[in-house]
Amino acid sequence: MRIKYNAPAVLTFSLLCVLVLYLSQTILPKLIFWFMVQGRSTFNAGNFSHWISILTHTLGHGSWTHLISNMIFILVIGPMLEENYGSVSLFIMIIITALVTGVLNILFFPNPLMGASGVVFMMILLSSFTNFTRGEIPLTFIFVLILFMGEQIIRILSSENSNISYFAHIVGGLCGSFFGFFNTGLKNSSRRNGG
Repeated sequence: MRIKYNAPAVLTFSLLCVLVLYLSQTILPKLIFWFMVQGRSTFNAGNFSHWISILTHTLGHGSWTHLISNMIFILVIGPMLEENYGSVSLFIMIIITALVTGVLNILFFPNPLMGASGVVFMMILLSSFTNFTRGEIPLTFIFVLILFMGEQIIRILSSENSNISYFAHIVGGLCGSFFGFFNTGLKNSSRRNGG
């Protein structure tokens, strides 16, 4: 038996997250600023790293606990999604989710944002569409939407733990819902093309 790099998009994303956290906590502490998107009050359009971090903030994490809590979901759900949608399609979904959460954070929220929790919620909602047929709404999607998104809305309203961006969770979930509803053709073509 041999070890297989079975989900290249998910594994590469996860390994990059580990590498960024390791380097930022050891020999390159200032590296983390390239992986933290600024908020409305701190974004500087003249700072190149602020633009780059709109995409890279999903690779940055504040601690090993933060990283592990995100990676558990990504490594459990991601390979199934990658097999279902293809590596390239899933990678594009991760990039779009990072871009949307990054831009919205700059426009509407004062605090910096880092971490892959938006990607996690994108994958959670997207996973409820794995057996989706056009013209149907999966009951699993409705339950997941109510449970996961409802919990985030309740936490926002209760102002529980202001260090967590429940907004990024909700936006990630909305991205996953959008991808699930509109990617049936992409999923089927990915299977035909092996990608």
